[in-house]
Amino acid sequence: MIINTGGRTDTVQYYTDWLLRRFAEGYVLVRNPRFPEKVTRYELDPSVVDCVVFCSKNYAPILPRLHEITDRFSTYFFYTITAYGHDMEPGVPDIDASIETLIELERIVGRERIAWRYDPVLLSERYTTEVHWHTFDHMARRLAPHVSRCVFSFVEPYRKLDRNMPELLPLMEEERVYMAELLGGVAREHGLRLQACATREDFSAYGVERAGCVTLEALGAANGVTFRKLAHRGMREGCACMEMRDIGAYSSCPNGCRYCYANADARGAARTFREQHDPASPLMLGNLRPGDVVTRATQRSYLAAGVRAARQAVAPGQGRLEL
Repeated sequence: MIINTGGRTDTVQYYTDWLLRRFAEGYVLVRNPRFPEKVTRYELDPSVVDCVVFCSKNYAPILPRLHEITDRFSTYFFYTITAYGHDMEPGVPDIDASIETLIELERIVGRERIAWRYDPVLLSERYTTEVHWHTFDHMARRLAPHVSRCVFSFVEPYRKLDRNMPELLPLMEEERVYMAELLGGVAREHGLRLQACATREDFSAYGVERAGCVTLEALGAANGVTFRKLAHRGMREGCACMEMRDIGAYSSCPNGCRYCYANADARGAARTFREQHDPASPLMLGNLRPGDVVTRATQRSYLAAGVRAARQAVAPGQGRLEL
């Protein structure tokens, strides 16, 4: 199976100590977002966790100790760096600082295990197509030698965006095509592989690939392992990614990004982080409560049989589940 650390919150930036403790202790508990009394236990063991996928807007806090995970697990890293300033992303480092951190990450894990996420793409009176064009060009020039690819997506029209971003301009079909053409041209100029995420539109005429962000082929190539060929449904509509299990919690990210889908509101998320996070707890937020029902997840490796056997042989005595 594949573990995702950053789909619900920026775990790396704000929960580094907790994350490293969970991998050191070998398990994590995750509360069901819809049914909070239901808790799932995942074993964080190389025999059943084929890859740990990270997604963050600031890897600086974990870099000194990242080896505690990369020494034991296959890994892949999505680094989100956008064109927006602190008016949109109050808790995120500026562009140049983020680029420097990504370059440091590349020195540690290598170019093939890093993808740059430039998303979501949105338009306002401040963030125009021209601003995207020039900013993406500046970033692509610096990042192309250090990443395997760039992934972009267009902002999803979530209902709460009407409240959080009243200045947001609608992205009509012609604007989406124009943006894909602009980004595709810049990527081609800098030798950067560009890919669109979760879209039904075909932008291949502009050099934009259509593929899942997290595929077994991509994870295998980045880590030098071979996966079995498996059918899968994707993570959401229009998505071609392999299913993953996220160990985070919604409404817990203090970054305060105004377009965020994972926070109910920014102030509440920051308060939740301050008041409910216990680095020693197996849960990201709070602790087990009376009435909680803990179920051990069914975890099976996706690796090809020979690769799986070799991995088990070098990791004995770590509480492996039977496959």
